[in-house]
Amino acid sequence: MKFSILSKGDQKSNEIRSKIKNYLTEFKLEYDEDEPELAISVGGDGTLLEAFHTYVHRLDKTAFIGIHTGHLGFYADWMPEELEKLIIEIAKTPFQVVEYPLLEVTIRPKDGGEEDRYLALNECTIKTAEGSVVMDIEIKGDHFETFRGDGLCVSTPSGSTAYNKALGGAILHPSLEAFQIAEMASINNRVFRTIGSPLILPSHHTCMFKPKHDRSFLFTIDHITRTYKDVKSIQCRVAEEKVRFARFRPFPFWKRVHDSFVADDYSE
Repeated sequence: MKFSILSKGDQKSNEIRSKIKNYLTEFKLEYDEDEPELAISVGGDGTLLEAFHTYVHRLDKTAFIGIHTGHLGFYADWMPEELEKLIIEIAKTPFQVVEYPLLEVTIRPKDGGEEDRYLALNECTIKTAEGSVVMDIEIKGDHFETFRGDGLCVSTPSGSTAYNKALGGAILHPSLEAFQIAEMASINNRVFRTIGSPLILPSHHTCMFKPKHDRSFLFTIDHITRTYKDVKSIQCRVAEEKVRFARFRPFPFWKRVHDSFVADDYSE
């Protein structure tokens, strides 16, 4: 089996990376950064997002697994003290694959030129430095509302525990074929009105954002930031592609949520 390793870059993560590489090559596995069957992330959630976007062009061929050495390890199944056990599992055991849905974001320019398509593992956010974000929102081709506010966050189920949660969005189980739209500080008064609640859309629904004014927009696709001008529309929907996580043991989603946000260990 071919594998690659992406490290957060700190000393601890780099040491773990070297140890994994040395042991797995001794077990006759092949290190291949270009076409890995298994991409191992050593760090936090940001490192796994980087690994995802490194191999976003071969999601049907590359599975991901994370070792937690960072501050947040929601995607990371394994701890550094379990390293030897994980190495043996990778070397000796065929891994099971768990697939989760992704968000497809298509940005179309006003001049009818080439559109840009992105896949997000966590979310896409839309903001502007030029006042408020003002956009018509269409769902399945029908006008739903005109949004005015600081911005919008469109998240995947597996990304619902990230920025979306901070905005008051719902936590979705990552097996659900859906995506979620959460508002950032919407303007609601006698003149302007939005739904004011997160929207959860199924996989057969497409959402379109159409800017009302000419201005530049700041997009984030997970950890990637892009600025666009003269935007005609932003289309969001559940992608046909999926992310594949390698599992060598059960890792229940709700236990992850509990351990990340409501763990019982506290001091008075």
